[in-house]
Amino acid sequence: MLGDAAHAGGILIYEAGQEGSGLANAGSAALTSDPSVLMSNPAGITKLAGTQISANAQVILGDLRFSRDGNNQFDGNEGGNALQWLPGASLFISQQIDDRSAIGFGMYGNFGLAVNYDDDWAGRYFSQETAIIGVSFQPTIAHQFTDQLSVGIGPRIMYGYYRTEMAINNNLLGLRDNPDGQLEYKDTDVGTGVNLGLLYELSERTRIGLAYTSKVKLEFKDSPEVRDVSNPIINAALRRFDVDSLELDVNVPQTATLSIAHQLDPQWKLLGSLGWQDWSDFGEIGVDVDANAGGVSRTVDRKYKDTWHVSLGTQYQANPRLRWSMGLGYDSSAVDDKDRTVDNPMGETWRLATGVNYQVEEGLDLHLAYTLAWLGDMDDEQTKSRSGTTLSGTYKNAALHIIGGGATWRF
Repeated sequence: MLGDAAHAGGILIYEAGQEGSGLANAGSAALTSDPSVLMSNPAGITKLAGTQISANAQVILGDLRFSRDGNNQFDGNEGGNALQWLPGASLFISQQIDDRSAIGFGMYGNFGLAVNYDDDWAGRYFSQETAIIGVSFQPTIAHQFTDQLSVGIGPRIMYGYYRTEMAINNNLLGLRDNPDGQLEYKDTDVGTGVNLGLLYELSERTRIGLAYTSKVKLEFKDSPEVRDVSNPIINAALRRFDVDSLELDVNVPQTATLSIAHQLDPQWKLLGSLGWQDWSDFGEIGVDVDANAGGVSRTVDRKYKDTWHVSLGTQYQANPRLRWSMGLGYDSSAVDDKDRTVDNPMGETWRLATGVNYQVEEGLDLHLAYTLAWLGDMDDEQTKSRSGTTLSGTYKNAALHIIGGGATWRF
């Protein structure tokens, strides 16, 4: 199972292949159509009868191309499409215990990013490849305490993977023409957190969901692999900074989501969500090597800030078998233009999503969804802190196309 890479306010994503992918996260903590609700709001599984299983898959097709501008001081090409495609999958199960209680389990990837540039591109001394991926395993229990109020809790175990690869300039003070060296760092870790949720029935037609996910701390500790570095200044700096014992900490952010689902009439359902993500506590992760000034920094200060999310959506029950979904969402950026980095080129994001759910027979639904995540033009200007050399350019018309689908069985 692979983690997913897409941009929300940061690198948390909403699309995990389930039917709700066609709603741009609208109503995610209040919509209880299948077991995937336990990812958004654990309390939601109290509304699912019997045993239900949802298996999903998706592919993310990216258009993330860097274009240098007149302020760029590095040679090399544009880097190509940094995110061509990435697969993902998820599995959710719910089991009704009695009229008021249910248990469930989810395996999903809703945290991650992966970019891969040409090896000889202009930004190779900042990043050639970077991947940070989290896959969560979440047992869940929920109980309906009153006719209106349900509460759910889901302890979450996250398997995290981090890898970065960058070129190292072997040309001492720019006086020689040696091939680049390379630094690669990768490690895995397991962190824990918890998902909490409340679901309240305002009336027979209106539900409100409130969900919270705690942060998950991942600690990566490994020895970077340094290859073909002939620059004596860099070698001395690597030894001086003891990069052989590099520790990088990541805090997968805590989040809060408020959602509403209102059944307008037998055919139309209206949905909405407001959300917050704590990206200011993400951490300082990355390695900075500055060949011209003989500098090595253990970490990169991301200067991230918290993000906000809003989305609106609707579902239309065209007939007893066919349901159509559509949603529009917006996430603010976790980074200012001046602080954007090429290993995580994120920004404010507009989402336009649509999907269909079709009941093949009693007990089996199939669903398919598409999301356009539009990031637009994203400026990037990174400067080596010691030498002052600058990489400058723009990701023009950046976008992600996310296609997902799956099946839900009910027993």
